[in-house]
Amino acid sequence: MKERSSFTSRIGFVLAAAGSAVGLGNMWRFPYLAAKYGGGAFLITYVLLAVTFGFTLMITEVAMGRRTRMSCIEAFGSLNRRFAPLGWLAALIPVIIAPYYCVIGGWVVKYFVEFVRGNGMAVSSDTYFGDFISMAGSGILENPLLWFVIFVLLTAVVVLLGVDTGVEKASSVMMPVLVLLSVGISVYCMTLPGAAEGLKYYLLPDFADFSLTTVLAAMGQLFYSMSLAMGIMITYGSYVKDDVDLNKANGQIEIFDTGVAFLAGIMIIPSVYVFLGVDGMASRPSLTFISLPRVFASMGGVGRIVGIVFFLALGFAALTSCVSVMETLVANCMEIFHKSRKEMCALVGIYSLVTAVTICLGYNVFYFELTLPNGSAAQLLDVMDYISNSFLMPFISLLTSILVGWVVGPKWIIAEVEKNDEHFGRAKLYSVMMKYVVPVVMLIL
Repeated sequence: MKERSSFTSRIGFVLAAAGSAVGLGNMWRFPYLAAKYGGGAFLITYVLLAVTFGFTLMITEVAMGRRTRMSCIEAFGSLNRRFAPLGWLAALIPVIIAPYYCVIGGWVVKYFVEFVRGNGMAVSSDTYFGDFISMAGSGILENPLLWFVIFVLLTAVVVLLGVDTGVEKASSVMMPVLVLLSVGISVYCMTLPGAAEGLKYYLLPDFADFSLTTVLAAMGQLFYSMSLAMGIMITYGSYVKDDVDLNKANGQIEIFDTGVAFLAGIMIIPSVYVFLGVDGMASRPSLTFISLPRVFASMGGVGRIVGIVFFLALGFAALTSCVSVMETLVANCMEIFHKSRKEMCALVGIYSLVTAVTICLGYNVFYFELTLPNGSAAQLLDVMDYISNSFLMPFISLLTSILVGWVVGPKWIIAEVEKNDEHFGRAKLYSVMMKYVVPVVMLIL
C-alpha cells in the first residue's frame, strides 16, 4: 500500500486546518450575521456553539481521519458498512461548494486588483458590482470569468504541490499574514471617528433580536466557518502524524477560527456603521463588494491602502479555504480512480472551471429568482449554498453522531485522542455531546 502523505508538524496541521476553517465564512459571512442577529447576542451564541458543537464535531472528524488513514469516502464504511453511503454524501459537499467558492474568490481577486490600480472610487459606485457579476461591463477586465479562472489556477497550483510542500507551506505563510493584516485593519478601524458607536452595536448583546433563528444562523455559520461535515477535516486528519496532540491542536484551530471571525467583525461593522449606518449591512455580497468599497472611498487617500490590505487578507482567507476544498476533492478522486495527484488535480481543476462558469452565468444567462424556506430571495449560487449549508451538513452531522455516539461508541474517538497518553480534558463533555445533544439538535435543524 502506498504511504499516505502527511503534515510535517503539529503547527503545520493547525495552520492548514485553520486555513480551511478561516475563510470567506469568517470574513464575508460572520460580520453580516452578527450585524443582523443582535451583535453581541449572536457573538455569545456562536462562541458557546463553537466550544460545544464545534469542538465535538471537529475532534470527531480529525480523529476519524487519523485513525483510519482514509478520506471520508472510505472512512465511514471502515467503521461500519451500513454507514458507507455517508462517506459519499460527505464527499458531495465539496463538489457543491467548489464551483461557487471559486466564483466568489474570483470576485475578491478582481477587487484587490482594482484597488491596486487605484480604481477604488469606480468600484464603490452602487451599480458596479451588479454590472460586474451580470457581465454588463465591456472589456476583458470586467468579465468575472477571467477572475475566477485566475483564482482556480492559484488554488490548483497549491494543491498540485502536495500536502507538505503545497497545502502546509502555503498555509504556514498565509495564515500568519492574514492574522497580522486583520489585526492591523481592526486597530485602524477602531480609531475612526464614531467607531465606538459601531463597536457598541457589534459587541453589546441586543436580546430583543434574539430568537431561535439566531441559534440556527449561528449553527449554520459554524458548519460553514469550521469546515465541518464536508469531509475536509477527515481528509486533513488522515495526514496528521500519531505524535500530534489532537486535543491541543483542535483547541488552537478553534481559537484561530473564532478569533479571525471576531476581528472581521471589528474590521467591517464599526467602519460601515460610521460611514453608512445600519442600512449599509444589507446582505453578504452587498456588504463586502458594495458597502465596504464605499467606506474605503470615503476614507480619502488612505482608503486605497486599507482597501488593498483588506482584499489581500480576504483573498488569503478565500484561497486557504478553497485549497482545503480542492485538496479534499483530489484526495477523494485519488481513492476512487487510483490515479496520481497530478492527474486528479487536473480533473478537479477542469471540473471547477466548467461548473464555476455555470455559477457565473447564473447572474445573466441562467438567471432566476426563487424564495428559499428561510424567506430570502435566491439565485443559483444561493441555492447551492443553502442546499449544502442548511440541509446536507446538519444531516451528515446527525448521521455521524449516530455512528460515533451509538454504533462504534465515543470511546473509539477518545482512545485516538489519548493515543500518546495525552489527557483529553473534555472527554466527558464529548461523550454527552456526541450521544445525546448533537443528535437531538441536528434532528431539529
